[in-house]
Amino acid sequence: MADLTPEEFRRLGHRLVDWVADYRAGLGDLPVTAPPVPGQVRDALPAALPEDPAPDLGDALVGLLDDVVVPATLHWQHPGFFGYFPANASLASLLGDIASGGIGAQGMLWSTSPAGTELEQVVLDGLAAALGLGEEFTFAGGGGGSLQDSASSGALVALLAALHRLTPDWRATGVSGRERVYLSVDTHSSVAKAVRVAGLGERALRPVPFTPDTQTIDPAALAEAMRVDVEAGLVPVMVCPTVGTTSTGAVDPVRAIAEVAVAHGAWVHVDAAWAGVAALCPEHRDLLDGVELVDSFCTDAHKWLMTAFDASFLWVRDGDALPAALSITPEYLRNAATDSGQVVDYRDWQVPLGRRMRALKLWSVITGHGLSGLRDAIREHVALAGWLADQVRDDAAFRLATEPSLSLVCLQVTDADGAPDDEATRRLMAAVNAEGTSFLTHTVLDGRYVIRVAIGSVATERRHVESLWADLRRLRAGG
Repeated sequence: MADLTPEEFRRLGHRLVDWVADYRAGLGDLPVTAPPVPGQVRDALPAALPEDPAPDLGDALVGLLDDVVVPATLHWQHPGFFGYFPANASLASLLGDIASGGIGAQGMLWSTSPAGTELEQVVLDGLAAALGLGEEFTFAGGGGGSLQDSASSGALVALLAALHRLTPDWRATGVSGRERVYLSVDTHSSVAKAVRVAGLGERALRPVPFTPDTQTIDPAALAEAMRVDVEAGLVPVMVCPTVGTTSTGAVDPVRAIAEVAVAHGAWVHVDAAWAGVAALCPEHRDLLDGVELVDSFCTDAHKWLMTAFDASFLWVRDGDALPAALSITPEYLRNAATDSGQVVDYRDWQVPLGRRMRALKLWSVITGHGLSGLRDAIREHVALAGWLADQVRDDAAFRLATEPSLSLVCLQVTDADGAPDDEATRRLMAAVNAEGTSFLTHTVLDGRYVIRVAIGSVATERRHVESLWADLRRLRAGG
């Protein structure tokens, strides 16, 4: 069967690009989410897949998007999307994605994609410098970075590297059951999943208490937990501080935690999936205090750096650590470039063998917006969060559950005595989401229900945050 000709692809591609442009231009007029009924999409599709080609692929694709997909979509790029964390699929990044898909390279080895590999190295080294990570996290400095599909994969490969460093025969013998991984109750669930996938079991997880009156790991409690475990014959493998927890945006004291972990020989992996990119701004560089002591550092491009999913940065201080743990080379993957030792084969830096050319969309974003443009976007979102937090402070019907963290504001409805009212907070969030102008998600802090307002969509402007605040006040008052 013949594929589309280049001219057919050009015609259909123009139509699809027009559809995307129109969709983005009109997003603000759509409800952020419509409440689809389970099974709605399945029921709208044919029971059997088509046996014959459609008379017009463009009509079929656009019809599916308009009639089935859009009505059942939570619109993550909507200017009123304030839930979870942002998913910045800028149009500039989509251009890079189109080019990546068009080239269709399989970048498992340097030899299968020299351009993709070296472009990724340049982008990762350049961003390490722009973030202030230090030369030790660059290829020239003995470390290096890679683009993972997610922070979840980053945590998993970091854990595997930690296991290998601890016990070099781990690849042959497996885990012993004595390994322990230290984290807080607010550490992202991807770390707990990595522990399960690696075969350590939930018993390997060691939640560490918070410092009093904070949502951050207590270094003293960590030191005590590690001491007790070592005396019991257990083995500290990894400690995972978070820079910007999903729940409240809390920032663990990386330096103090790393000093404790290093004393016990444990690998330190920093999960900064959302907040790490803020270090592009010099005024937020304190987020990375102590990072020179850690073994790996992860932050996402696909949350707050204008880049369409999936693209997650993972840097390591030892460039040999991941290949040592993950490399398996059957004869059919052997080649002269790999055997020379002069190139990087990114298949050794991740769990899957194959990988697409993700660096193209990063290059498109950075070239299109410049580092200065990325900094401006981060600063604007932080300023909007500061404005919203000020409104909450000045309104007796609300309270801040915590001080704002960068562009994340956590708030609660209060009762007549000024105490948090869980039921009223829950009802208010449901009412806002039902109206469809904005979308919010929640967390639980100290057992109390909390609304999270995560500002960061590419399209969000001050008027959208002002509209959200007006809706919160109106619906709180019962209007």
